[in-house]
Amino acid sequence: MITPSHNPPQDGGIKYNPPHGGPAEGDITKAIEQRANTLIAEGLAGVRRMAFADAIASDDFIEKDLVMPYVEDLASVVDMDAIKKAGLRIGVDPLGGSGIDYWKAIASHFDLNITLVNDDVDPSFRFMSLDKDGVIRMDCSSPSAMAGLLAYKDQYDLAFGNDPDFDRHGIVTPTGLMNPNHYLAVCIDYLYQHRPQWRADVGVGKTLVSSAIIDKVVESLGRKLCEVPVGFKWFVDGLYSGDIGFGGEESAGASFLRMDGTAWTTDKDGILLCLLAAEITAVTGKNPQQYYDELVAKFGASSYARLQAPANGEQKAVLSKLSADMVTADTLAGDPITAKLTHAPGNGQPIGGLKVTTEFGWFAARPSGTEDIYKIYCESFKGDEHLALIQDEAQRIVSDVFRAAGL
Repeated sequence: MITPSHNPPQDGGIKYNPPHGGPAEGDITKAIEQRANTLIAEGLAGVRRMAFADAIASDDFIEKDLVMPYVEDLASVVDMDAIKKAGLRIGVDPLGGSGIDYWKAIASHFDLNITLVNDDVDPSFRFMSLDKDGVIRMDCSSPSAMAGLLAYKDQYDLAFGNDPDFDRHGIVTPTGLMNPNHYLAVCIDYLYQHRPQWRADVGVGKTLVSSAIIDKVVESLGRKLCEVPVGFKWFVDGLYSGDIGFGGEESAGASFLRMDGTAWTTDKDGILLCLLAAEITAVTGKNPQQYYDELVAKFGASSYARLQAPANGEQKAVLSKLSADMVTADTLAGDPITAKLTHAPGNGQPIGGLKVTTEFGWFAARPSGTEDIYKIYCESFKGDEHLALIQDEAQRIVSDVFRAAGL
């Protein structure tokens, strides 16, 4: 698949999924990257080309309907009848992506009141609202990029956006665009109480930079939490076997099992998560934001932020290979540190960085794989002022690590 995903249109790339259907493992993607870079360095020497007309006329070309088999099977994973009976008014902005024809087919096949508010397809994506940094970016979790759809929020019960390859979701209620972390918590709380055919021991998957309110929800449900490094690839085996009922990332990507507890997909499915928002609204009478507000009343509100800071190659290498004893601090924002993690508790895999937790908050720091920066994720259950303290001390802790390494 060739796609820029949610990135600027000029940043297109190759997306490869192995036979298991999920994101490729690191060794596979590295091999593809190395081979592609070698071909580019050699000026594409020896790479054969074929005219498009000749390609589709060849015996190697196979034409297959990828839309209707998917659409028809949605009823095995989402309560489409409940959505229809509720008569929800749904607005959709495909953000110029591959799901335009899927949404049309879903509306027709299930007789849903879905309106495509934007059906433009343009490789330059010039119809997009600029993201907060002034760049065209089809990020359905960004209020800036979703400004076009947000203008319609009062006209629909729910509105949905997806990135161009449709593995991410954006959920808009009449009060605005939901925070992805908040929606993940809602999905988990709802699904594990409305899927009676799922096994009693089926767990919940989250990445370690996702909100800790998910931990509170999972504990209240009496379920097992599997916290893994960043990357949906870590959920593939669990979703395939049915050991994980739901796997989600803070970057607005998730998937879950069919009604009968068998695998639906081993990769993120943006359409699925949008339709789940409609099911939740239809079944409970509360839209996902209202549902989340009730979770906050039960578990407390959290303040969450992500920031980035400069880091050169040597600093990024140190950060990616940290050991817990390299962190000398014993408190974070005035609270005793309860854990210093360099490996994910759910599967023991290296997190490529550091996570520090306390009773009331946490931060995680990891290097960017594409830019000379490192990212810091922070959360506080004491409020914004406490969050600011965590942010400041997180950067200080990372700086101390760099200084100790002579960088």
